[in-house]
Amino acid sequence: MHDNWKCRYLEVTTALPAGRASLYGFGEHTKRTFRLQPNDTFTLWNEDLERSDLLDRNLYGSHPFYMDVRPGGNAHGVLLLNSNGMDILYGGSYITYKVIGGVLDFYFFAGPSPLAVVDQYTQFIGRPAPMPYWSFGFHQCRYGYKNVADLEEVVAGYAKAKIPLEGIWSDIDYMDRGQDFTLDPINFPVNRLRPFVDRLHSNGQKYVVIIDPEIKRQATPNEDFFLKRNGTNVVGRVWPGEVYFPDFINPRAVEYWAQKISEFRRTIPVDGLWCDMNEPSNFGAWQPLNALDDPPYRINNSGTHRPLNNQTLPVSTVHYNGVSEYDAHNLFGLYEARATHAALLKDTARRPFVLSRSTFPGAGRYVAHWTGDNSARWDELANSINTMLSFGLFGIPMVGADICGFRGNTSQELCSRWIQLGAFYPFARAHTERTTERRELYVWESTAQSARKAFGTRYRMLPYMYTLMYEAHTTGAPIARPLFFSYPQDADTYGVDKQFLLGRGVLVSPVLQPGATTVDAYFPAGRWFSLYDHNYPRTVDTRTGKRVTLQAPVDSANVHLAGGNILPLQQPGLTTSAARQGEFHLLVALAENGMASGELFLDDGESTEMGGVGGSWTLVKFSCSTEESKGIITTTVSSHVVHNSYTPSRAPVIGKVVFMGLQSPAKGFTIYVNNVELKAARTKSRTSGALSVSGLSLAIGKEFKIKVVMSH
Repeated sequence: MHDNWKCRYLEVTTALPAGRASLYGFGEHTKRTFRLQPNDTFTLWNEDLERSDLLDRNLYGSHPFYMDVRPGGNAHGVLLLNSNGMDILYGGSYITYKVIGGVLDFYFFAGPSPLAVVDQYTQFIGRPAPMPYWSFGFHQCRYGYKNVADLEEVVAGYAKAKIPLEGIWSDIDYMDRGQDFTLDPINFPVNRLRPFVDRLHSNGQKYVVIIDPEIKRQATPNEDFFLKRNGTNVVGRVWPGEVYFPDFINPRAVEYWAQKISEFRRTIPVDGLWCDMNEPSNFGAWQPLNALDDPPYRINNSGTHRPLNNQTLPVSTVHYNGVSEYDAHNLFGLYEARATHAALLKDTARRPFVLSRSTFPGAGRYVAHWTGDNSARWDELANSINTMLSFGLFGIPMVGADICGFRGNTSQELCSRWIQLGAFYPFARAHTERTTERRELYVWESTAQSARKAFGTRYRMLPYMYTLMYEAHTTGAPIARPLFFSYPQDADTYGVDKQFLLGRGVLVSPVLQPGATTVDAYFPAGRWFSLYDHNYPRTVDTRTGKRVTLQAPVDSANVHLAGGNILPLQQPGLTTSAARQGEFHLLVALAENGMASGELFLDDGESTEMGGVGGSWTLVKFSCSTEESKGIITTTVSSHVVHNSYTPSRAPVIGKVVFMGLQSPAKGFTIYVNNVELKAARTKSRTSGALSVSGLSLAIGKEFKIKVVMSH
């Protein structure tokens, strides 16, 4: 394949209509904007680099995919399915690809809507894996939790502060001298760690540990499934010292990996695995061995045209069946992710949770992603939105950044604002570097207050977010989305990247600058209701879309619900399992025409399938309509049970329905439930148009109708 120069340099340029194309995608890089800017450059070569101030440099994943949105809202997508290193230049009126191997294998996804593009794209690369319900809780980690007692103190600290904590995570601290599948016998002995994990489980909490894709040289088995160079195992240097790298393309390496994971889980029954350093990262240096190690065209690796061998394996390394690292480098994390996902699935017979740093098209079939080694800085807070939105396009909807930053010390203000944003990441975890000051969310009262409010709202919204996971798994739709996904005809949304939507209708407008007391937010045409104030909602009503200056409370982000949406909510709790025990509420936000819709997906949160034939699950669609006749206005919300085979021990019920956007009646109102007048408790705020109907007990698995009849 590499006998001549031609197959190590391919170039193609495609024309674009200048000023009419809005492009998104091409990752993974730190970008100041979500929409690509003319003269943006992208190098695709998976590399272990901290994000910090390294704008435009190649990071952990390679995704040669972009979406193009044209005026009027028509969209299409383009994928160059090529795993070799490449430079891409977006010149505004053209895109140039400079690829150092493989073939030019382009795929086009015709849309015509942004949602249709990701639907078609994920049909091709694979639908996003269903994530377990518990993974949508809040997680805490630190590189530097020194022993089991440290973990116990952190869990107790969250409980005392009444801040939700779903899972505690261990970085490499738990390992014996940095080796996978081992325990530090002094600080994390099994007779201390196992009872701790058992207590977590009894409290409905989880434990996740990190693993790295290498085996200490002295601890490797006498088997031949490691990466080779010049016929012998490649010797790298990572945390344990000298290591060999399993070749995850080799079926025997996959079997070995599954065996080690199963053996480790017999000792410590971890709930998920966190795959780090899988670009793969290497601390050593390599001398060029042949022409592959120093190709004729040098991509702009690390922003300085560094050799391909920089901080990774030499590209003259050989995989199973003679596959070259030169061609397969960007696939390493994908193959490890697939092996880890399969191992957990086999060992637990439950829905796996795997978090991976390195990704490639198709990785979303197996993993969630966090944005890597970020820094505690305001620009990093803002840039996290761009990366999150990009990974939604890439078919990896379960994504988030380390809340409050990984590297460097933070301030109380920055950490509070990051909590207020991070509570609405699909994947919400705080993770810090061992040299930084401790900043668990309870350390300062200001951050604790933000956490209680923001995560209280998140846990109430878990039914909605989990339903979005079902939508992502079945259609590829991102959980966190840019505004133009819901408003593709509004060209003013194309450049909005300081706000985002959860699903089609929850708009998050966070504070991203120090000292800010207001937020400049864009609202597309329609009605918008403050999510924090159901009874007296602060509303925004716009016919054409406009920018609005919002007050920015010190303890919360602005979150609004678009009229036309029905939001399923649950009671808050300190764990997802506790929150699931309470009744459900429906928040009905009426559009100007009096209509709204929404849906709710329920299952046990851990079955291997999410939906599907023979599974135990429930899907209910809600709708609302309004009719006026002879001075009588009737607003009806009804449910349609699409599927109902989920039968938990406690049948889920809806206990309250809140209507927002009703007209204020002049003569009063009457409420009917399934055509029977309701005499139960209810409250009404005539000034805001919010009506709360409580005292209900409507089984989610049975269809119902609620009518609000108002006379004028």
